Amino acid sequence: MSGCEPPGSEHGTSVGAFLCQAGQVLRAAAVEAPRLEARMLLAHAMGCRQEDLLRDPRAPVAPEAQARFREALAARARNVPMAHLLGHAGFWTLDLLATPATLIPRADTETLVEAALGAFPDRAVVTRLLDLGTGTGALLLACLAEFPHAFGIGVDRSPEAAALARANALRNGLAERAAIIAGDWAAALAGRFDLILSNPPYIETAAIPGLMPEVALHEPALALDGGADGLDAYRALATALPGLLAEGGKAVLELGQGQEAGVGALMRAAGLRVLGCRPDLGGIPRALIVGRV
Repeated sequence: MSGCEPPGSEHGTSVGAFLCQAGQVLRAAAVEAPRLEARMLLAHAMGCRQEDLLRDPRAPVAPEAQARFREALAARARNVPMAHLLGHAGFWTLDLLATPATLIPRADTETLVEAALGAFPDRAVVTRLLDLGTGTGALLLACLAEFPHAFGIGVDRSPEAAALARANALRNGLAERAAIIAGDWAAALAGRFDLILSNPPYIETAAIPGLMPEVALHEPALALDGGADGLDAYRALATALPGLLAEGGKAVLELGQGQEAGVGALMRAAGLRVLGCRPDLGGIPRALIVGRV
């Protein structure tokens, strides 16, 4: 640990010493941004902001915070996702609780919110909104925040995920405009919706063990596994969407890399019209937009 104060030295329990040591631990664990993540973990353990740490690197770290930090640092070095250690993650304009019960909201998925806004320039026309496989509630709640006249329903097979989405609706002041259901996607739903969103499981079963360890080891397989070809959930969506979309309604579906043609073919075979596909920031086709013919 050259360059860091050892734990027994005069400044070994200072903010600077802990950040230096933690950066080396995370670098050795192949964490992408070790110093940034060290600051995030120490600020969380101390109950302060990251910028507070930088003002006085010689400030002492209280014993209780030291223990919390060491525990979190060891977990992060074992590839436990940062969002699980902090207990929350940002998505769109929201701050969402995050637990191992659901996928962690990702920036790529914000592409679906952008696509929904592009599909409905007049935000007042969306009054009924549905999110199939809601997870944390990220898509449902982000779109409710953008479509002020909408009431939304989120459905997830996992009761734990549904409970988390309800908590996130409360956390973000949207509980009065959202209903969260634990169930088998569209099976228990009646009526039609102006906007339907879904980030379904789309990873090929055989590919899951090769994902980055934060995902393969710590996120729920139910939310990842799309079957042998990754398209099982889209087949279910193709069956359900024609009966759920209102006249003029649109569905926005997240895609995995290389799935645009296959999913588009499934939707057309179900009698739906493919209206476009929006790429994410990396240029990968990410948000497929479909509507009734």
